[in-house]
Amino acid sequence: MVADAQGAELLPRVQRMTRLARSNDPAQVLVIGPSWVGDMVMAQVLFQVMRRRWPQVQIDLLAPPASAPVGLRMAELRRVISLEIPHGRLAIKARRGLARELQPTDYDWAICLPNSFKSALIPYWMKVPVRSGFRREMRAWLLSDPHRLNRRKLPRTVDQYVALGLPPRLPQPHSLPAPRLQIDAAARSLAWQEFGLDPGTRVVALAPGAEFGPAKRWPVGHWTRLAQALLQSGHAVWLFGSPKDAAITQEIAAQAPGAIDLGGRTTLLQAIDLLSLAPITVSNDSGLMHVAGAVGSRVIAIYGPTSLAMTPPLSENAQVLRRDLPCSPCGKRVCPLKHHRCMEEIEVSQVLAKVLENA
Repeated sequence: MVADAQGAELLPRVQRMTRLARSNDPAQVLVIGPSWVGDMVMAQVLFQVMRRRWPQVQIDLLAPPASAPVGLRMAELRRVISLEIPHGRLAIKARRGLARELQPTDYDWAICLPNSFKSALIPYWMKVPVRSGFRREMRAWLLSDPHRLNRRKLPRTVDQYVALGLPPRLPQPHSLPAPRLQIDAAARSLAWQEFGLDPGTRVVALAPGAEFGPAKRWPVGHWTRLAQALLQSGHAVWLFGSPKDAAITQEIAAQAPGAIDLGGRTTLLQAIDLLSLAPITVSNDSGLMHVAGAVGSRVIAIYGPTSLAMTPPLSENAQVLRRDLPCSPCGKRVCPLKHHRCMEEIEVSQVLAKVLENA
């Protein structure tokens, strides 16, 4: 999978004797990308910052199949390489083989966005001169440029990503660009025809799933009542989700006749394109929340156990609904207190009112 970009010179955080430090050759950067779709969307902020500082830098992305397609819609990338290794597997032989395959590209710099030990192995075996990443999982010896993570200074995931792409002693930018994904208009047209959609209707996209766990999901009954109310007010309702979310979207669609169930039916690229047709998206804190904001949809984000300080929506048009409870945010996959009040107590009427604002 390949995306176009251009090449030019780069001077990142390097040791004095590296080839990059004493050469004016255009730099080539390999970024090891995150597994989660939402994190991948946030990584695009790093790519924008790098391209603003070094307009012609060549950036390649190596990422798992679950998140790599997002990179195909990022104008800053030259190439997207899919890491065909099951999530969580060390797979030393496969990683060594890929390192040998990529080594002739002769990268000057590798940036490891995930904090895992295994994510730093391929750049290490490739002998990339500068290998940047945070000191986590006892992997500092794999990195030539290990960073200490200060969560007080860098609370948000996006800030942490950007910090790995800055030269030494440079402060964090005062403001960061919002993620922005490209749309394939031809592919989008084919997708709406394939699924029998009418892009001329007043569309509200609903994303009721969340990969992290059930604690992040607004209750299905709430989603159902919201879908019913939107249909009654003359809106079209499109339900989005991964194959893992299909049971949820099917249940909602069954109780809200007229809602179009796309859960588990679209590819990730089709979801990116189709979400750009929805002026409004209601979502849990999920990858699709970040995707929707990055394609220009006005996002209404429902937050419960996750921290706004760490992974807020980055779109300027995003609005967050959450309950201020002593137990929230807990960061747990399943409510440890068994009551799930942080999500249960966000009323359908509250969300509907936000949808209908300026709609």
